[in-house]
Amino acid sequence: MIHPASRARYSYEEYRCFEEATDAKHEYADGEILAMAGGTPEHAALAAAVIAEFSRHLTGGPCSMFSSDLRVRIRATGLATYPDVTVVCGDLQRDVDDAHAAVNPTVLVEVLSDSTEAYDRGDKFTHYQRIPELRAYVLVSHRERHVEVWSRDPAGAWQHCDGTRGMSVAIEPIGLSISVDALYDGAPVTRGI
Repeated sequence: MIHPASRARYSYEEYRCFEEATDAKHEYADGEILAMAGGTPEHAALAAAVIAEFSRHLTGGPCSMFSSDLRVRIRATGLATYPDVTVVCGDLQRDVDDAHAAVNPTVLVEVLSDSTEAYDRGDKFTHYQRIPELRAYVLVSHRERHVEVWSRDPAGAWQHCDGTRGMSVAIEPIGLSISVDALYDGAPVTRGI
């Protein structure tokens, strides 16, 4: 078995084999295999609340939702990662080098944490923007009732919308409007936020 700390650069095939041999999740970026941070109860509760909201809305429609067990690969940059929630509208397209990785998400959701917030807002979003099919990127705060939606307009520009306490946010590519309060109230350990 490959040990990530044993050398600096790996091929994607080595990464894929490593992932199949371990129960932990790792991200692949620029030839490196990086351990993904473990989640807190609050993070897990918020991700579950997002999944519940999306599930109610998407049932019976043309879009499918996936948990953080789905690997997403960005072919343009090589990044492979596990978003907290992935929505694919239409047929799921698999990576030609990795049958376990999707390449055509329509919506990606990340629940922020202290250790990943800067990355999720910065470099990871830069990678995600290179996915041609991606239409919305949703960030869910772990500190306060705050949901951000970045949506790609028909011209390809990214537009930003914030939702806080008492507001709703629209995720237009899937026709969903989410009440920020309902989302946080749906995650029992975050009700005090």
